[in-house]
Amino acid sequence: MKKIAVIGVLESVGREVLAFLADGGYKLSEVAALDVKAPLGTQVSFGEENDIDVYNLDDFDFSTVEIAVFTTTEEISRRYALKAAQKGCKVIDCSGAFFTDGDVPMIIAGVNNEKLTKAPKNIVSVPSAIVTQILLPLKTVDDLYKIKRLIISTYTSTSAYGKDAMDELFNQTRKIFMNESLVDNQKVFDKQIAFNVIPQVEDFIGEETRCEWIINAESKKVLDRDIKVHANCAFVPAFIGNAAYVNVECQHEVDVDEVRKLMKQTEGVIVFDKNVKGGYVTLNDVQGEIEVYISRLRQDASIENGFSFWSAADNFRFGLAGNIYKIIQLWQQN
Repeated sequence: MKKIAVIGVLESVGREVLAFLADGGYKLSEVAALDVKAPLGTQVSFGEENDIDVYNLDDFDFSTVEIAVFTTTEEISRRYALKAAQKGCKVIDCSGAFFTDGDVPMIIAGVNNEKLTKAPKNIVSVPSAIVTQILLPLKTVDDLYKIKRLIISTYTSTSAYGKDAMDELFNQTRKIFMNESLVDNQKVFDKQIAFNVIPQVEDFIGEETRCEWIINAESKKVLDRDIKVHANCAFVPAFIGNAAYVNVECQHEVDVDEVRKLMKQTEGVIVFDKNVKGGYVTLNDVQGEIEVYISRLRQDASIENGFSFWSAADNFRFGLAGNIYKIIQLWQQN
């Protein structure tokens, strides 16, 4: 019996989930790789030495697997995730298709594990990568000091828009160095992305973008209360990773040295925070890493009970695939 099905393996997140499964000791016979209308004979990498066949999603019997991971579009998740759950399969969705469904909890492993047992539809969702890398380091801080407000400024790599966006950054950069024209080379972004910063991630919803709205809404859903959140999101000319400056206001008097200790004790969080040149972590440093890195921790003297920090992580390896893999492990232990 196959244990894990991964849907969407022809895209980055799906491939990273397969890499985690291979590194975690899962055998080829314990994993099913699926995609929509996958041509016969399609294969993807499974670990460093093996390839795995990719099967057509329409033809797959979900009663043969224990857990199905949907790294797909909202449309595909809506069409197939409920069918999988009805076959007795536990479902992990990272598309956002079930965000408004109160019976589908949103999970960050290490933050709200207890909600895994409270999924009446056998479906759980995972938040966006940036929300995971912000809230995981704050878990024990929130337990002790009770967070009441977050001000978040994100610096998003082009990988958030996929391969075409990364290629656009590469091609624009090459053309600038070759002194070639950039005419007709802005297809993914509305402005030049090379050597630029664009203060828009996803489409506008009124005065804020969808990404800013998602950070607000997902943070509240994960923490299960109506905290105040204000997000500002921008694209930076990087290929992989998410970074954020986060200002935190708590209900109780907060000590930043105690915050540093709490974060260091949190699994999956690495604090690298030295007040010297280069004593912090950047996007280039976290590519391929499976932890979130915290730097620039300091007291926020502009408000009572406040502090701020810098967060950097690989959005695929840590923020999405890493969280999914941890949820798989937690579900299989229960």
